[in-house]
Amino acid sequence: MKTELFTVSKIFTESLYRIPDYQRGYSWGLDQLKDFWLDLEQLQDDSKHYIGVLTLEEVPEEKWGKWEDDSWIIKSRHFKPYYVVDGQQRLTTIVILIEALLERDSPLYYNYTELKDIRRKYIFDSKPEESSRSYIFGYEKDNPSYEYLKTKIFLERSEVHHPYEETIYTKNLLSAKEFFVEKITKMSDEEANVLFTKATQQFVFNAYEISSDIDVFVTFETMNNRGKPLTTLELLKNRLIFLSTKLPTMDGTENRLRRVINDAWKTAYHFLGKNEKYVIEDDDFLKTFLAYYYFVNIEKIPDQDDEETNKKRFKFVNMMEEFSRFLLNELFTQKRIAQDQDNRLPEISRDLLFNFSDQLKESVELYYKLNTPNDSGYTVAEKIKLEQLCRLRNYGPSYILFSIYKIETNVEKRIKILEVMERSNFIYSLSGRNYSRKNRKKYGYDFTMLYSSGSMTSDKLIHEYRQMIDEALKENNLAELLCDWVRNGNGYYGWKFIRYFLFEYEMYLKGISKTDRDKIDWIVFNNENYDDDYQTIEHIYPQNARDKYWTDRFSIYNQNQKKILRNSLGNLLALSKPKNSSLSNKPFVEKRDTLTTGYRYGSYSENEVSACQEWTPNEILERGLKMLDFLELHWKLTIGDKKKKIEALGLSFLNIN
Repeated sequence: MKTELFTVSKIFTESLYRIPDYQRGYSWGLDQLKDFWLDLEQLQDDSKHYIGVLTLEEVPEEKWGKWEDDSWIIKSRHFKPYYVVDGQQRLTTIVILIEALLERDSPLYYNYTELKDIRRKYIFDSKPEESSRSYIFGYEKDNPSYEYLKTKIFLERSEVHHPYEETIYTKNLLSAKEFFVEKITKMSDEEANVLFTKATQQFVFNAYEISSDIDVFVTFETMNNRGKPLTTLELLKNRLIFLSTKLPTMDGTENRLRRVINDAWKTAYHFLGKNEKYVIEDDDFLKTFLAYYYFVNIEKIPDQDDEETNKKRFKFVNMMEEFSRFLLNELFTQKRIAQDQDNRLPEISRDLLFNFSDQLKESVELYYKLNTPNDSGYTVAEKIKLEQLCRLRNYGPSYILFSIYKIETNVEKRIKILEVMERSNFIYSLSGRNYSRKNRKKYGYDFTMLYSSGSMTSDKLIHEYRQMIDEALKENNLAELLCDWVRNGNGYYGWKFIRYFLFEYEMYLKGISKTDRDKIDWIVFNNENYDDDYQTIEHIYPQNARDKYWTDRFSIYNQNQKKILRNSLGNLLALSKPKNSSLSNKPFVEKRDTLTTGYRYGSYSENEVSACQEWTPNEILERGLKMLDFLELHWKLTIGDKKKKIEALGLSFLNIN
């Protein structure tokens, strides 16, 4: 095969396809599947649809000769074995679609070909006298997707008796099959036959077999910039395997190193995909791990470094562009093999690749626990604080949090660090960026880097955080800061951490209630992907207050005062589930009592508001004062007396003593 166009039917003629170990697994999600399905639907009966390049590398005999289940078909039937360098996502999708079609109860054939012959061509073949299968398309055996594809997608028997290894990629395989099964179930036999014909006869690839003198690892990196982009973690696996092939070999260490790299990434994708509620992002983990690894293994930070040096380091650990570039363009490059031009970075060696991969494998479980405290085995106090810190960040743990759990083994001391971190971060959200810049300059550009590198003890870290908090509280009058918010923007509704505060208030109300049931899911509550018609924070006095109920009670105030009242803390309500924004405009009594959607049936915060008979400026003020009382108590802060709190709410114009 060179550069001509091939139908899927021709591609699956006397060929075997394997996804090599340096490739990522199946990464397509719902958006890519919908696009693929749309291409099928729009394809006319008499036309072809180009679906891209299929780049292949012929597998040498020294490798396929070890394939116990496949060598017979290569030798006796002269099937040609290929590694799929580029195009595996599309090819995998087509194979899953064909399998879904084969599992229908009818028809007994597609395109005048019996189902058993279609299965033999696209899924597996076997010797007549034996039950072992030679799969036409699949993964290399040490990949967890190998068994998963065979058993969960092709529904074949497994000789492996340990539990299935689930990763992000195996979940994607199952999601793709479920997507196609749902679509195909609704089809008539005639429609299913047309679909099979389109997929196998009308979809065409530009198939290209790369020459043996081209480096397949470099080809993989340069060609995989189409479709769904590769993450840095996916690219890095390929890079480490590539470097392992360029190092001098001795005593079989090359194969051992390759197994270690593969095992590290297999473990990584198991834990990154383990959380059922949301997928932990590859590069969030890698960025966090790298920051810790860098300060422990590459460059320890002395206490006396100048601010400019620390600023550069801070930029490195906080910018994705810097993080990715450093890994792929500086640290793990071929030019660093046996070179001594830059003493700042270590020479590429087997020990470095072993060490990096081994520590990555060891670290990903910790990262998972920090992301998913309820599945961590930590103490209740730790779980609560870890959940708070992750909510403050809106994604995974920071590298300093990661370092704390790498370094500090004393549980009580860890809890003290978590408490002071959460309080510091919350106060920072109230104090603003000027305070942050001022204190970085005063205490070292980022003293958390000192801790990560081992240059600072846990006790010193606690002291530094407390000192920052004391400085912030001494320099800033919280009542005045909060009042400035109200005057200069969207009030409390525009506060970056309003969702965090409302969620913590909800947890407080839960704590004083007679039940222990959670009524708000943080992931749902914090989801910013809802369209404008749905919301998880409600303005009780609505933004579009045209109903007579609202005009009767708020018409005496000018437009600016109405805006302040709408966005005031006491008027903002955490909803148990996303609610259509049109419901927010109804009179208070309807919002309170409507069956299933009313406040009486919602979150603890909604239940609290449902005890009110009316909703007027007075209720907004009283609830706001109560919430500021909670803020003071919960974060050990002082805003002031009732007058100061009314000022902090921006509601002094109400003239209430």
